[in-house]
Amino acid sequence: MADVPIATPTARERGDRTGTGFRAASRAAPGPTLALALAVPTGSIAALLLPAAVAGSVDAIVRGDSAAGPTVRLVAVLALGLLAGVVVEIAGPGLAAELTARLRRGLAAHVVDLGTGARNPFPTGDVTSRLVGSAPDAAGLVPALLGTLGALVTSIGGIVALALIDPWLAVAFLGGLLPGLLVVRLFMTRATDLFTRYQVVQGGIAARLTDALAGARTIRACGTRDREIARVLAPLPELSAAGHGLWRAQRTAVAQVLLLAPLVELAVLAVAGRLLAEGRIPPGQLVAAAGYAALGLGFLEQVEALVGVAHARAGRARAAELLAVAPAAYGTARTLPPGRGELVFRGVRVQGRDGGRVVLDGIDLTVPAGACVALVGASGSGKSTLAALAGRLREPDEGEVLLDGLAVTRLARGELRRGVAYAFPRPVLVGADIEGALAYGRPGVASETVTRAARMAFADDFVRRLPAGYATRAAGLALSGGEVQRLGLARALVQDARVLVLDDATSGLDTVTEHRIHEAFRANLAGRTRVVVAHRATAAADADLVAWLDAGRIRALGTHAELWSDPAYRAVFAAAESATGTAQAKGAGR
Repeated sequence: MADVPIATPTARERGDRTGTGFRAASRAAPGPTLALALAVPTGSIAALLLPAAVAGSVDAIVRGDSAAGPTVRLVAVLALGLLAGVVVEIAGPGLAAELTARLRRGLAAHVVDLGTGARNPFPTGDVTSRLVGSAPDAAGLVPALLGTLGALVTSIGGIVALALIDPWLAVAFLGGLLPGLLVVRLFMTRATDLFTRYQVVQGGIAARLTDALAGARTIRACGTRDREIARVLAPLPELSAAGHGLWRAQRTAVAQVLLLAPLVELAVLAVAGRLLAEGRIPPGQLVAAAGYAALGLGFLEQVEALVGVAHARAGRARAAELLAVAPAAYGTARTLPPGRGELVFRGVRVQGRDGGRVVLDGIDLTVPAGACVALVGASGSGKSTLAALAGRLREPDEGEVLLDGLAVTRLARGELRRGVAYAFPRPVLVGADIEGALAYGRPGVASETVTRAARMAFADDFVRRLPAGYATRAAGLALSGGEVQRLGLARALVQDARVLVLDDATSGLDTVTEHRIHEAFRANLAGRTRVVVAHRATAAADADLVAWLDAGRIRALGTHAELWSDPAYRAVFAAAESATGTAQAKGAGR
């Protein structure tokens, strides 16, 4: 299981970050929060009035008086308690749902801002488990706390009522209460720790499962299904241990409370019986004392509610742990600087996660405005990392990136996306239909702009052959890898950014189609700056300039034709030559 770092934010930090505390709930869902905040104490008041109402009815009957008045009061108290209970049952889930949606939106936005680079230390599956599991757990904190506090207030009220009937009743009750409070305290500490551990292990399993699903074809091709199942499920014993530990803790607490509660009630009733025998209290107060003793013990019997609080605290800590990782801040410049797309990498250095190996080391590179520059190098040389720096998909540990003389860190989010657009090797089509997916980075753009971009990416023909053309639903659409890549190219073109970054965005195309696309770009995007991560000699040959990266440094800078004379440079394309033909690759180099 991938190691998942565990932070330890303070309670105040967790509340501020997750927005699941009472103050945040009051802002996010004032109606359900207010209803719950009023219904819980109303239910407590009704519960405390009930024994007194019953006592009044009993005393009236014993005295031979009319029971009409006491009965009306009893019915009113029962109705009040019922109404409060209904409001709690409606407002509690409603508040939890609103806070869950709000927290999930915040977590999703935060994860997108973090990206997948070194700033985000959490595996994809672990992030998913926090969004799916920890967010609703955390959102249940306010309802769980209010319910627990209501039980506590009712218990305290029951003890006070016992003292008002006779102080000796309260003394008898408190004699057995203190051990019960110790049981609750120990259970809460243990349950919170176990819930946190359970969620951490569960997130690790989710991360392994996500990796396995992403590599399903490889697993099938290698015949390693059973081995992969064993790898994904390897943490199950640890998950089981945490779950069984929680069950044992809950079982022990319930057993102790169930043993203690009757003893306390018997002690109270024994004292009340003696007081009745001595004539110090009427018969109704004996009944009331029994009711108040039960109410006083109610807090100890709220094990399920305490489990809910422990669950919420663990989920809140998990959500806060993710939110504690600070994303890169965007600038305030809401206008692109004057220029045509000159891109400058100045002293750029990038290290791997947790200060690992150096991915880029002291890169100084100027991409002239309007030029096409190919980034070439062996696998792991840092090509995609360098390309990602242009649009801040990754941040440099040292140095800076400038767009037309302005550091990209000073640009606002929207302006940065208008400055730099990306096409990726495995694009994901996000949108209701094909047209919406292509216009995803530029909502509201004219349909003509979308179709023009699709034609330039040689995607228009096959899109029009789809059942509904550009209105065909994107979800579940069966397309080849090359077709999806061409749609990804079209989407980047629709964005109409000053700099276009193609990160191995044509690797799924045949060399002829790839060359035709680059020729179309050259003809139709004159003056548009392009950065191309190239694995094929043909793509490098189509560029105006080639930056040859080796072990995180720029080994040489020149045209493809100039660099082709170096055997080491030609060796970079050996893999592509084996797939597309040595003669074709050499022809592209001449």
